[in-house]
Amino acid sequence: MKPKQKLEWKNETIITEFLLLGFGDLRELQILLFMVFLMIYITTMAGNLLIVFLVVTDQHLHTPMYFFLGNLSCLETCYSSTILPRMLASFLTGSQRVSVNGCIVQLWPFVFLAVTECYLLAAMSYDRYIAICRPLHYLVLMNFKVCLQLVAGSWIGSFLIDTILLLFILQVSYCGHNVIDHFFCDFLPMMDLACGDVDQVKLVSSVLTSISTLPPFLLTIASYVYIIAAILGIPSTTGRQKAFSTCSSHLIVVTIFYGTLIIVYLLPDTKELQDLNKIFSLFYTILTPLVNPLIYSLRNKEVKEALRRAVTKCANCIRIP
Repeated sequence: MKPKQKLEWKNETIITEFLLLGFGDLRELQILLFMVFLMIYITTMAGNLLIVFLVVTDQHLHTPMYFFLGNLSCLETCYSSTILPRMLASFLTGSQRVSVNGCIVQLWPFVFLAVTECYLLAAMSYDRYIAICRPLHYLVLMNFKVCLQLVAGSWIGSFLIDTILLLFILQVSYCGHNVIDHFFCDFLPMMDLACGDVDQVKLVSSVLTSISTLPPFLLTIASYVYIIAAILGIPSTTGRQKAFSTCSSHLIVVTIFYGTLIIVYLLPDTKELQDLNKIFSLFYTILTPLVNPLIYSLRNKEVKEALRRAVTKCANCIRIP
């Protein structure tokens, strides 16, 4: 950092809390927004916890695909809980203040879970590629050890990336104004309030974001290209349409997830994108955890059968005196 830059902020008051604006410009809609996001949170938690319960308890779902889906649903449960509860509390209380340490406490699990989801979605797309394009080798290539390695690699890799980023963030001080025009403590808005030169931190962030999003996104797209090509070769029109519908819905959701992450964190930080970042953030923080259980699991015949068996089992237990 240059001496002149040090002098510029030396006399600035170091801030200890941020003011998260959230959706403060829509004050007349606070109650409506609270109800909408509360329903989203309840639905997200119910859908994902149901998948976790079924995958754990039903032996018919102890397969590689549902092992990945169970991990994804567990992740989405935690992911939503890092963002929505605090947002709901701010709607109720009207309080927009959060300490710097409180922001970092929210940022750490958010980054950890978001990066894990990037890698986990790529692992799931690889699993589907093997199942559809190389079905005869599926049980060999996707045995339990390989599945465990892919899932563990997703969680451990994201933990390392998140820890590196956190170590850099903890060295930053914040001064001047303390207003963040966002609904959660995100990295880039926090860096805009940092004292002095944070170019090194932003460079590290860009490198880590690139590693976290671009390779898994390209792997996912490549997998689905091969999958769709294989589907087009299915003789049955009905089977082809059903398989294509399923894969296309998967592809749309992962493209929205990766695409909005890339737009927010990798594209140049222009004024136009800054104004849209809050909207883009809604897609990867709130929309994808909500729709993933429906897109990946609840439409599957096996999950519907597992749910039917679970309901029947519960009903029989209730009837027994």
